[in-house]
Amino acid sequence: MAPSRRTLTLSPKQRDELVWHRDHDPKPYIRERAAALLKVADGASPNGVARQGLFKRRDPDTVYTWLNWFQAEGLAGLQKHPQGGFRGTSLESHRDEVRDRLHHPPSALVDRMAKRNPALAPCRYSLIVVQRTFAWLRDYSVSGVWRVLQRLDVTWKHGYVEQWSPDPDYATKGQYIEDCLHEAVTDPHHVVVLFLDEMGYYRWPTAAHDWGAKFEGSPLVEHGHINNQQWRVIAALNVRTGQVSYLQSYIIGRAKVIEFYAMLNRIYRHAKKVYVIEDNWNVHSLPEVRAALANLPRLEIVPLPTYAPWLNPIEKLWRWLRQRILHHHRMSDQWVELQGRVAAFFDQFRHGSHELLRYVGLLGDGKFARALGSDYRI
Repeated sequence: MAPSRRTLTLSPKQRDELVWHRDHDPKPYIRERAAALLKVADGASPNGVARQGLFKRRDPDTVYTWLNWFQAEGLAGLQKHPQGGFRGTSLESHRDEVRDRLHHPPSALVDRMAKRNPALAPCRYSLIVVQRTFAWLRDYSVSGVWRVLQRLDVTWKHGYVEQWSPDPDYATKGQYIEDCLHEAVTDPHHVVVLFLDEMGYYRWPTAAHDWGAKFEGSPLVEHGHINNQQWRVIAALNVRTGQVSYLQSYIIGRAKVIEFYAMLNRIYRHAKKVYVIEDNWNVHSLPEVRAALANLPRLEIVPLPTYAPWLNPIEKLWRWLRQRILHHHRMSDQWVELQGRVAAFFDQFRHGSHELLRYVGLLGDGKFARALGSDYRI
């Protein structure tokens, strides 16, 4: 059953008062409110009055709020709420209260549905939930609540996921990585630090934003005429120069990992120490791989904390690859050519790149960038 439309019944005295204030009140906002209520009393819906019945288009909640004030307190209800809400320092006194409350779950009592079923209580804040949470905001329209929050420097922002690793040695391992970076700063000609990782990509493209005709629907991600296939990459990023070394193959297993370590040993043969910072993939700890590393004494493996990909800047290189090459590509039927495009992407960093270092956070104000400094790069 649809809810009944709000109406307003006026006594002759109330109508005369509203007509006078509509035509003669020195305050414009009182004249506007009186005009709106007279229209509602004459049969217009509050929603229609808000959208088309006033000199300025209003949020329907605003007109409903005026109606609530008048029905509760008469003309005094319209007069005691100045336009714009709180004035002076009274609003500022609520700043800390609002900011602190928003760090905690909303109360079940602020939602009508939750009063009947607590399981339906909201778990985060909307403007309506904020309005019902604070008694001093109850008489505000939803748009008014938004303006109050703006004045309190509380804005609608996208959140980010808290970074958490279950590794009990997270802090110790993180500090050792920073120590390696400091060593590269103090002796850049003999110490190399690399971040290593593996990733896979597919013949079929992934969906992303793309250009297309306005009225033809969303762009189609075409799979071509061949079954999907995966290809894999192992790569290492030099924190000092931005140089990228890589291998591609159908399988990146123990043999390719050993081959890649040997390749790094050749590329950085001038260095006395090569720190290779990598995750805890089980292939890295296989006996054959460890035995191969024993024959490459200049390479020292530095493990990342468990489940902490945010500490590996090369993850952002994968992101760049996906954005530049893999998202919504048109090469499903040109599998070898697509692999060539991926190779060309990595080859542009064969001799280093300051642009890449900045993109992955090794230049700038990030934690690792601060540990590295900026005056040693070539």
